[in-house]
Amino acid sequence: MARTFKRLFIFVLILLLAGIGYYTYGILKFATNIQSTPESSKFPGLSKHTGGAGAAQSLLPPKWEGTERVNVLILGGDSRGLKKNEIPRSDSMMVASIDPVTKKAVLLSILRDTYVKIPGHGDDRINTAVASGGPNLAMKTASELLGIPIQYYVYTDFQGFISLVDALGGIELEVEKDMKYRDSEEPEFDINLKKGVQQLNGKTALQYVRFRHDALSDFSRTERQRKFMTAVAQKMQTTSSLIRMPRILNSIDPYIETNLATVDMLKLGTLALEAKTEGMASSQIPPAELLVEKRIGGAAVISVNRDKLHKYVENLFAGRDPFAPAEKKTAAESPKPAGGSAGKK
Repeated sequence: MARTFKRLFIFVLILLLAGIGYYTYGILKFATNIQSTPESSKFPGLSKHTGGAGAAQSLLPPKWEGTERVNVLILGGDSRGLKKNEIPRSDSMMVASIDPVTKKAVLLSILRDTYVKIPGHGDDRINTAVASGGPNLAMKTASELLGIPIQYYVYTDFQGFISLVDALGGIELEVEKDMKYRDSEEPEFDINLKKGVQQLNGKTALQYVRFRHDALSDFSRTERQRKFMTAVAQKMQTTSSLIRMPRILNSIDPYIETNLATVDMLKLGTLALEAKTEGMASSQIPPAELLVEKRIGGAAVISVNRDKLHKYVENLFAGRDPFAPAEKKTAAESPKPAGGSAGKK
């Protein structure tokens, strides 16, 4: 009897170790595969901006110690119909910020018509930054707009978004209203959603986060994107998703690039799973109270007082009323960029 129990115990232990090995291998393989390199990119035209000697060396990400706030730029690109060397168009820009001490997260979505200074390229809409200089320039531009160091980026396109949602088994969400739009060039991207609570798969979820053909246009669209990304974060933290994590990561592997090193990716992934998604703060940038609509060259754009926006973001990160006067800090207390030129002005 004792011998039988011992054999059973060894058998279970072998299965457990095999499972852990498979789980670890899947995560490490994913982390290695999605790192951008100077030699190649999964996206047409993007590789010439993701590495190489010279400019890229000054934009290498800092080593993250795991103790300071980390800010990640999430770039959603529209790479449909691009030729070989064309750079993907930016469809959405979000910043996910997590404090590793409090485990509190903040999600910011940047209106793509925000008119900003793009370092080395003059003034333009912020969504042109990635097309002008790739993810590194987009990081630097967003960093200067928000007044925070942005250490990392994650870039994906429509197919990556679809694959993630499908791998998670869909997301249950309330669609606030009927949404209908016909894409004359690519009918497969038509939007046709009905109001009500429903289970969104990858394609219908993409319709939900892309819809902007109403009176509020990009204002309501960015709000829906934050709502949906919060729901995705909550689904990723469920036990069933954690068990299936290697499979989920494998499904999105071909469609994602990042400048995160493997070790930082693992630390950040652990932190993201611990982050408190309930009551997570989120905001449109610029907030409605600060944005100024202008016409430049005959086109409608959005402007904002940068100093006021910096105070707004600082208060939001500190959990204070975003419009409260910013607390004065001594030189010793003032936060310093974690490193890399993305945090410099």
